[in-house]
Amino acid sequence: MQFDAPTPLQYFDSLVAEDEGFPLLEAAASLAQDEYPDGDVQQVLDSVDQLAQRLRRRLSPDADPLHRLRMLNQFFFKDLGFAGNVNHYHDPDNSYLHVVLRTRRGIPVSLAVLWLELAQGLRLKARGINFPGHFLVKVNLPAGQVVIDPFSGESLSREALSERLLPYQQSQGMVGEFEVPMGLYLQSAAPRDILARMLRNLKDLHRSQSDSSRLLAVQERLVILLPEHLPERRDRGLAHAALGNTREAVADLEHYCAHTDDTLDRELMQQRLTALRREMS
Repeated sequence: MQFDAPTPLQYFDSLVAEDEGFPLLEAAASLAQDEYPDGDVQQVLDSVDQLAQRLRRRLSPDADPLHRLRMLNQFFFKDLGFAGNVNHYHDPDNSYLHVVLRTRRGIPVSLAVLWLELAQGLRLKARGINFPGHFLVKVNLPAGQVVIDPFSGESLSREALSERLLPYQQSQGMVGEFEVPMGLYLQSAAPRDILARMLRNLKDLHRSQSDSSRLLAVQERLVILLPEHLPERRDRGLAHAALGNTREAVADLEHYCAHTDDTLDRELMQQRLTALRREMS
């Protein structure tokens, strides 16, 4: 009996179907399949597993959490040389884990995915943080919480976090009496949300370059990942429209208009639908 191999989207769908046991590393590695069809996701998993084994061999079984964290950071940022890609920050390759593993350069969230996998292999209570403008990671230790910038390996004090947060607070009018506690910005990010951030980074890059074909590929994944998030369905429809896929665009925009609570945006999309239907007639 012969079985057809799943398409990259079918494979992705199978990975992100459930929140329980969400395979963040594997799902993140699979994002490269749109740009690199021959990319080997298993090779990424094997490479990270080999790094984890190397790291564990450096530690005694009874090493305390603080020592494990220090050894992890020494191994990841110093010995292996992982760091932010300062010179080519907006290169899409920074989001593809097989490239990040080869070049040791990435953006905060892609570096964080690799770091978190190694941290969890050391039984550290490590989580990602969807901090505004710059993804961070944190580790809960017996003596308290440590927040780390995966772009540089720097541990961030409360004052440093407040300084980084201020531009965002000012842009959102969240200062003075409207200011919210820092702890709300440091909540753990679910694996699904981390993957969404990776995809939205790619979405912003492709949209800024008016690359509708690559944008559509990202939108397909975002709709699978966040099926209830209506703006992603809308944006997939707009990407279809830009590529001349009128029937698919109409289906997505009709779904959006039928379910959204955003009255103003619904009116705009209905105008777009009218124009698209004329093209079909």
